Amino acid sequence: MNNISFPNQLLQKISFWLGPILFFFLIFVNPLHLDEKASRVVAVAALMITWWISEAMPMPAVALIPLVLFPLLGISTISETAAPYANEVIFLFMGGFLIGLAIEKWNLHKRIALSIVKVTGTSGNRIILGFILATGFLSMWLSNTATTMMMFPIALSVISVVKGTGVDEKSAINFSLCIMLSIAYASNFGGIATIIGTPPNVAYTSFINKRYGYDVSFANWMIVCLPIALILLLSLYFVLVKWLYPNKIATSAKMQDMIHSGLSELGPMQQPEKRVLFVFVLTAMLWITRDLINKLGWFRLDDNMIAIFGALLLFIIPARAAEDSQKKILEWRDTGSMAWGILLLFGGGITLASAMEKAGLIKLLGSWIAGFSGSNLLVIIIVITVLSIFMSELMSNIAQVIVLAPVVSGIADAIGMNPFLLGIPMTLAASCASMMPMGTPPNAIVFASGHIQMKQMMKAGFVMNIISIVLIVLFCYLVLPHFLSLTAK
Repeated sequence: MNNISFPNQLLQKISFWLGPILFFFLIFVNPLHLDEKASRVVAVAALMITWWISEAMPMPAVALIPLVLFPLLGISTISETAAPYANEVIFLFMGGFLIGLAIEKWNLHKRIALSIVKVTGTSGNRIILGFILATGFLSMWLSNTATTMMMFPIALSVISVVKGTGVDEKSAINFSLCIMLSIAYASNFGGIATIIGTPPNVAYTSFINKRYGYDVSFANWMIVCLPIALILLLSLYFVLVKWLYPNKIATSAKMQDMIHSGLSELGPMQQPEKRVLFVFVLTAMLWITRDLINKLGWFRLDDNMIAIFGALLLFIIPARAAEDSQKKILEWRDTGSMAWGILLLFGGGITLASAMEKAGLIKLLGSWIAGFSGSNLLVIIIVITVLSIFMSELMSNIAQVIVLAPVVSGIADAIGMNPFLLGIPMTLAASCASMMPMGTPPNAIVFASGHIQMKQMMKAGFVMNIISIVLIVLFCYLVLPHFLSLTAK
């Protein structure tokens, strides 16, 4: 055990001290020959990015660094520094988190997943297709990590039942591998379809709103990104079961019994589930129809208000009938398991990006990369997509988007093109890392199951990375410009 942990501990210590070394070097040596304020911003950025990449400190804790260093170094006042930590988009994600907690608390996610698998069928391939569709759908509304954690025990139960039906060893191994990879990758791919589906989407739309004043609506994002998410999910199915790891598992009465047994244990849909489903559907419909409602002129909604409205309903509506009205769908103690750290991470990223923008660093970097890459849109999209997807194999995808969003927008500004043409491929690719367990939390969760070897994940992940790059590049180069003209306000 010591032989395994010692190198990791040493690497973490090196990474921890590398951050402060870069910080002081950039401040006192100023190798980029920037003005004093810009050099200080670069120094803080180097410290934060180093610790984010290496995870030498918890990422939400690193996001708090500007609150200390920006006022101390005269970069901005404490009021200016603290303001982005209450950015309105943070409350969009908070609302999504709370709705996800309610869905999980009352087991609605399990009913949805088992119902989808029941519809798709119980042969090996159809079960995997069912898990891909169920996971992808849930991930559009819940966090990728929460979705994978919800599907993980269901997948383990299905694997156990399949192995007990007497299938040959190779088919059982391939089935187990496919079902585990499918819930991880489908969580990643499904999340890109909606703004709240994955943190990089929230981070990018928040940046776009602050930098350009563009209000990216829930419906417009879904119109643009749902098609590519569906294509990626279907590609995942064919890659896993038709190419890399086929199985020959036929429809089984025992598997049908397990699905029926799982639904029977849940019983008829209870009042709390129905009420959670009502709030979920109401919130989603308000997101989708927001622009139509606003055109009536009675009042003006935005996605952040709708998310918090949905979340508040969960604390207002009783879980059951009037005789037990004291117990609400959600109670505050339920929020203890919510990912509060992600919300701090957004705030720190927005603060850092804003400081880099004000210091002129983003414009400088964007102009340099644009001059280096030329102005060929296809080439730039390919470079950004490849860079983003392989960077996210090694660092947090949300931290990556926080760092890259200002850079790709700077490139777009320097060339004079719509920033979405570069920002959307960068953001989508950040959620598609498939090769490494540390690429995304879903990857790490399923790798820990013991059903996947590293070489198997790298093989399947490399294929999905290449497919993701090709699909994202083609979509963003050929189709996205038409979507942008349709959804432009």
